[in-house]
Amino acid sequence: MKKISLKEVIKNITNKHLKKYKTLIYGQNLLGVGQVAGTLPKDLTEKDGVIDLPMADVAGGGIVAGTALMGSRPFYIIRYQGYNWFNMIFIVNYACKSKAIWKNPAPIFIRGIANEGSVGPVAGSTHISQFYKMPGIKIFSPITPKEYKNVYDKFCKDDEVYYVSEHRKTYDNDYEFKNMFFKKAKVTVLLNSITRHAAMDIKNYFKKKKKAVSIIHMYKLKPFILSRKEIDQLKKTQKSILICDDDYVDGIPSLIASKILNLNLKAKIHLLGLPPKTAGHHPRVDVLPPSSKKIIKEIEKII
Repeated sequence: MKKISLKEVIKNITNKHLKKYKTLIYGQNLLGVGQVAGTLPKDLTEKDGVIDLPMADVAGGGIVAGTALMGSRPFYIIRYQGYNWFNMIFIVNYACKSKAIWKNPAPIFIRGIANEGSVGPVAGSTHISQFYKMPGIKIFSPITPKEYKNVYDKFCKDDEVYYVSEHRKTYDNDYEFKNMFFKKAKVTVLLNSITRHAAMDIKNYFKKKKKAVSIIHMYKLKPFILSRKEIDQLKKTQKSILICDDDYVDGIPSLIASKILNLNLKAKIHLLGLPPKTAGHHPRVDVLPPSSKKIIKEIEKII
């Protein structure tokens, strides 16, 4: 059976959604070069429901919220997650609260795309934590075909706002990730978003060293959901639980840490995210997520 990439899954879901709900896809420069890193079918036009919004980021969220209130389940594409600060104003303050206040839900499927590397101080990295606390929004970070399908299927049965955190460097993924558990793990690593690409390097390195390091892949962020086996692994971990992400430590890593503190863990919690500085437009001043090498070095230090 031929493997299908995450990029192709997103294309297929987009086509299916437009036809099923007769709805609209909003975003900036959707019909331009690249079709959002190849995640939109090339043959889509405005007649199919693809709406290129003007570059007034703040207004876009209000337009999408209005469409959602009509029950049409629109897609909203935010090409750089750093622009959440502008695009999410009306989403979190209107669409997310409409159901609770007026009994009128506004379901929206938001695709927020993270990226790093010479993209400057505003656009880069993951920016979810600023609206994580808001009621009426669910947040996921799928990076595999199966995970993405799972999130979309949940959205179709729900009436909440879904924020789907994507990362440009994961669109070619055509495989699934598996957790790795050890009964006597010294360290358990929780990986989110692009840091999950480090899993194989971590596995191979510590296998050679004959050190028990478990790995848990996260993507159900809000509500934060761990399986029974994952919870058992955290409780059995002897020394440390290391949470890795492409957000600043005070963001998602700290939020996840607060979620697992009540599990009565023996292990201490350590966090690894972006260095606390502002990115520039040149590789010398990049602010990048922790690499495989950096995560491995951190685990070695803990052990």
